[in-house]
Amino acid sequence: MSRRRSIMSEQFKEELAKELGFYDKVKQHGWGEITANEAGSMVKRAVQMAEESLRNRDKT
Repeated sequence: MSRRRSIMSEQFKEELAKELGFYDKVKQHGWGEITANEAGSMVKRAVQMAEESLRNRDKT
């Protein structure tokens, strides 16, 4: 089975994990150890950031 390419870069995921407070867990145990709730929080925050970026882009 081939691996799917991630939509988010590794750096962006790490930044989100740091912001949301579980980067230490990722660093120690890898991405496979985050909870579904933590993964959902990452997606939610990424969507919020994208929406903010679009709003700011439309203002100019």
